[in-house]
Parts: sequence; C-alpha cells; structure tokens
Amino acid sequence: MIVVHYLENSRAHRILWLLEELGIPYDINVYRRGSDMRAPRSLKAVHPLGKSPVIEDGGKVIAESGAIIEYLIDAYGGEALRPAVGTDERLRYTYFLHYAEGSAMPLLVMKLIFAKLPTQVPLFVRPFATLIAKGAAKSFIDPQLEDHVAFWESELARDGYFAGSNFSAADIAMSFPLEAAMSRMEKGRERPLTAVRRHLEAIRSRPAYQRALARGGAYSFATT
Repeated sequence: MIVVHYLENSRAHRILWLLEELGIPYDINVYRRGSDMRAPRSLKAVHPLGKSPVIEDGGKVIAESGAIIEYLIDAYGGEALRPAVGTDERLRYTYFLHYAEGSAMPLLVMKLIFAKLPTQVPLFVRPFATLIAKGAAKSFIDPQLEDHVAFWESELARDGYFAGSNFSAADIAMSFPLEAAMSRMEKGRERPLTAVRRHLEAIRSRPAYQRALARGGAYSFATT
C-alpha cells in the first residue's frame, strides 16, 4: 500500500489526484501546518528536508512532485497519462513536468514571501518592509509572472492541454501553479485568460480530481 505524506494546503493534492487517475489504492498521513505555516518537524522523520509531498512504497521513500509523478507512472502502468516517446507531445510533456516546479513555482513562492514580509518584521520597520515588498513585486516578480501567465495562455490556446490535445500528467503537474496564479492575478486583467480558465474548468471537473479533494480536503493557495 502506497502511503502519501500529505501536508495540508500544499502541492501534495496533485499526488492524490494522480493516484486516483491511476486507480491505485493508497493511505494518507495528514500533517497540519504550525502557526508559522511551516510543516511540522515530524515530517523530517520521513524525509530529511521535512517537505511534502513524500510517498512511501515498498520500503522506498520518494520526494519531489516531479520525481513522484515519474515514479508512479513508471511503476504502475500510467502510459496513458504521457505521450509516446519520440513525439513532439512527449517533448512538451517533459518540459512542463519539470517547468512546473523549476520555473513557475519559484516565482509564485517569491510573490507569497514578499507579500507576507511586512507582517513578519517589527512594527517600527513595517513601513520600510512594505516599500521593499511592493518594489520587488512591481519591478521584478510581477513582470515575470505576467510573462509566464501569457505563456500558459498561448500554450493552452493551441489545443487545450499542456502536452497536446489529450490530458496528461503534465496537466496534473501544472495544476497548482495555474490555480495559485489565477487566485492572485486574474482580477483586474485587461485581457481575460480564456484558455487558462477553460483548462482549469476541465481539470477540476475530472472525477479523479474530485475524488482527490474528497480524500485530502480542500486546500488554500495562500500557502504553497
């Protein structure tokens, strides 16, 4: 039995979703965030970095979302969730599977950190911290995020999914960056993100996505 070490309000939802898509039975160990929003130290007993998601399977401990996705597809016959080797779709699949954590999430985490910065410093320096946070967002973080969001819109407008015209595990990997970004950036946009919105509606309507929510619970994008 696979065990998923599941931190509340985190990217671990994607692993439950993949397991549901694959039809693999699993157990969940749920961890609650502390008042500092960090994972509890008990997760370090599972993996030295104390991060989630982490899975255990047959004595193996696998961490990192992309690595877990690849492991589960390889080990449990998930070829229907990735395009055939040698195709252009497979190249897109591999790119977005790694892009999700390598390029998209670092910017979103940075945006969250700077948004929280003014509340994490002594009261007398908060005005300065607020100026620094707003300056970093305006001059560095937000312009890059706009480039990424426009990139997603363009890619999804091609054929609806990130690796071609069929749903794949790349869409699972990209789901959290899309949901997190849309929860913070969609309002007030001059150009609506039609393709992104349509994609989110499609993935959220999948029965496996809904079953994963039922098992793990709803999650917030205010923490990553």
